[in-house]
Amino acid sequence: MIISNDIKNIIQSFPEGRVFSISDFAIDPQYDMALAKLLSRMSAKGEIKKIAKGKYYKPQRTPLGTLSPVTAELVKDFLEKDGKMTGYITGTQAFSAMGIGSQISGSILIGTNKYRRALDRGGYTVRFLKQENEITEENIELLRILDAIRLIREIPSVSPNEACASIIEIIRVLDPQKQQELGTLALAYTNYVRAIVGAIFEMLGLQATDLRNSLNGVSSYKLPISANVLPTKDNWRIYEPAR
Repeated sequence: MIISNDIKNIIQSFPEGRVFSISDFAIDPQYDMALAKLLSRMSAKGEIKKIAKGKYYKPQRTPLGTLSPVTAELVKDFLEKDGKMTGYITGTQAFSAMGIGSQISGSILIGTNKYRRALDRGGYTVRFLKQENEITEENIELLRILDAIRLIREIPSVSPNEACASIIEIIRVLDPQKQQELGTLALAYTNYVRAIVGAIFEMLGLQATDLRNSLNGVSSYKLPISANVLPTKDNWRIYEPAR
């Protein structure tokens, strides 16, 4: 049997900003409906906030108003399941933290091995980017670099040239083992990403044989990246579009 005060005490023990759902309460499944109704009533009273169907959070109240949960908390059910990492935050927010652009986005992009449709949550549009590599805590940094290359024409507030220059410097300071792993992970990305990574590796004096062998020798890639930024680009058949 569900005791309202017990549920409220559990919620009270949650840290402010934590997102939770019915599955976070250790109750018999036969009481799920009763719990759902209780959470709905608490939401209507303003005791908790609803962000999506069946998902709520304990609001953090400040003199300036109620704060929403941090981004990772809003989408945590897409980032981890049963202790296994299933996704990672990428896109504009992650790129800005990396020093690639400075735009604040109203959307959240999640890299995931499973295709999902976009959805709205907590005032954000949540979109998904299919990731062919296995996602681990250790390789997320590298996957974000490759995602930035994949989306190099779409990063707001920064040109592809500027984004490429920033990415080159990020790769330059990686330790050799991370650089090698980046090249391996790039093999699962589309051809123009492999070409850009190959050109960057060649520019930095890194081994790029596997990347070279993965590409069709007659294909070319039209990307608005200049030779001033990436002087080895012609060797990888990367050409600027005609104006």
